Amino acid sequence: MELSKGANTPIPTSLLAVVISWRSDHTVDAHALLLGSDGSVRGDRDLVFYNAPRHISQAVTLDQDPDPGTARLSVSLPRTESEVDRIVVSGSLEEATFTDLGEVTLTVFAVDGPVAVFTVDASESVSAMMFGEFYRRDGGWRFRAVGQGWAAGMAGLITEFGIQVDEGPAARQATPPARRDESPVRPAAEDATELIRPAASPAGDRSTAVLDRPADPGHHRAGGAADDPAGDRVASHRDPGRAIAAANGARTASPGTHPGNAHYRLDENPPAAAPAAPWDRFAEPQPTRQLPGTVTLRRLATTEPVRLAPPPDPDGADWYRDPEDPARLRWWDGERWTADRRPAVRPHAHDCDRCGARLRRRVFGGHHPCSSCAAETEEFLIHWHTRAARLLTASGPRGPDWEALWASLRYQRIDAAAARAALQPAALQYVERRVAFAFADGQITAAEYDEVESAVTELGLSGPLIDELRSRMARGRALSRLREGDLPAIASPGLHLDAEELVYLDIDATHIRELARGPKHTDGRLIVSTKKLRFVGAGAGVELPWSRIVSVAAEYDAVVVAATSARGGATFAVTDPEYLAAALEGALRIAKRLVLAPGQRDSRSIPQEVKAEVWQRDGGRCVECGDSHYLEFDHVIPLSRGGATSAANLQILCRGCNRTKGANI
Repeated sequence: MELSKGANTPIPTSLLAVVISWRSDHTVDAHALLLGSDGSVRGDRDLVFYNAPRHISQAVTLDQDPDPGTARLSVSLPRTESEVDRIVVSGSLEEATFTDLGEVTLTVFAVDGPVAVFTVDASESVSAMMFGEFYRRDGGWRFRAVGQGWAAGMAGLITEFGIQVDEGPAARQATPPARRDESPVRPAAEDATELIRPAASPAGDRSTAVLDRPADPGHHRAGGAADDPAGDRVASHRDPGRAIAAANGARTASPGTHPGNAHYRLDENPPAAAPAAPWDRFAEPQPTRQLPGTVTLRRLATTEPVRLAPPPDPDGADWYRDPEDPARLRWWDGERWTADRRPAVRPHAHDCDRCGARLRRRVFGGHHPCSSCAAETEEFLIHWHTRAARLLTASGPRGPDWEALWASLRYQRIDAAAARAALQPAALQYVERRVAFAFADGQITAAEYDEVESAVTELGLSGPLIDELRSRMARGRALSRLREGDLPAIASPGLHLDAEELVYLDIDATHIRELARGPKHTDGRLIVSTKKLRFVGAGAGVELPWSRIVSVAAEYDAVVVAATSARGGATFAVTDPEYLAAALEGALRIAKRLVLAPGQRDSRSIPQEVKAEVWQRDGGRCVECGDSHYLEFDHVIPLSRGGATSAANLQILCRGCNRTKGANI
């Protein structure tokens, strides 16, 4: 979902990747702050940045080696502590401003792809930017696009959320407190802005800052509000989330509209005066206060990371023994080791295989399943099966999306057999659809055969119906190879053959001749060779050179061979007419050196988009009886009677209804 400034969207409670991208040679430092319900951090450890790239709870991790032109944060919402109410995502520049970057885009990725995209409009010269925030709502998580800038850089941004900064001697020079009845001396360039300086509250609280107004009577708040007669406001440092826009220079907007968080407000002192909305206080980004503290923003020297050996199966994403701590497991994402670790659960009959917790014993023996793991597994599989069914409908069980789907299952330590069992109805429907599509044009290619076989193996399908489908695909592929000219050569010791003549087929057959008094049946042998088609029977024989044969077709339990002359054709009844027709067609192709059979194969080919349209229209069921198994594509008007290969002339029939219909209209 593409978000505008101030918009929000639901986010799945899972492992997310936040990617910030831009088009320039500058480098953006990404960071994140984990805030409590009061809008401030609980301590310095709630800041994730280049000197502290991983939160202690593993909820947020900074990628220290991202791709050029990007910055990346990994956010694990399930690992976020219950005391954390919001996760602020921000970035900063050291020797440039965001106007130098051009277009900056923030994208939130889930397991199945991007879920939120926010393009930042960096129209102001700010060196730090709050891109957005994750926040809790109604038991779930949402993401809000903010796009609010800080002129004071990263130090000014994090100070507003309760972080104390130590950047050297210059940062530790505190400004002496000013009396409330004195007007501070301000530079000429800042006449039209408000200055923020540390001040002591009446109670002696040093965590407040006085916001002084200039003496210019023409200065007023955007939106037409009256000037504050006291000439100052006090912003509470205990709730920096409320003062985030006022103390750092929020952009000008219309009254009642806030570019980021509409619930931000400015606490006042004394309480009798009405506070001004933070988005009405400044027209330009303002410098923020810097308090003495403990967090240093100077980049610490880091040593070259030690290259760890990959696991035994480096191509698959899974949990493996941690090379640095064999007592724990570490997640390998298929390319490198990640920071995700978990204890290695020892297999024991009394413990849960997933979490290692002790299982409750049953009264009559055995153990109860782990209730917490069962609930987590059921909740995860609900969404997992939805994504799996969507992938089966679209691209099938292959590709990086399918691999990532099963990797997420392994990451949650859920048994793959349970997931496959619940996915079986959708998987069976996918395999039946692929088989029906393959037989639509009567030609089974090697790619179609391999696709069905790999799908059956990948989805773990078995049973009589699957065995029947695989047998049908194997026979269809064998017949297709015969039509393509892949014919076997058999020994023929009792036949007199021409020089360099090979025999492809020698079977029992019955020659059928249509006479005036009725059909005459003659039993004998049918011999298919490289030179001609022979039939040898009791008192009768037929020889048809391949140069005289025009076409071959299987009709019911017989094979009809059409020749150039009216009396030159023949009809043979055999046990397997489909096999004989395929062998004769392959021999005809070899003899005439044809890539395709004469004038037939092209007209029967059905494009994939037509197959999909017919399947969707008929609901994947037989239009006659409603059966969903053994489905075939049927021409309403047969090709032999001039029917077209189009969606309007195609329908879905089961095998029984298709055989009953035959060549009838």
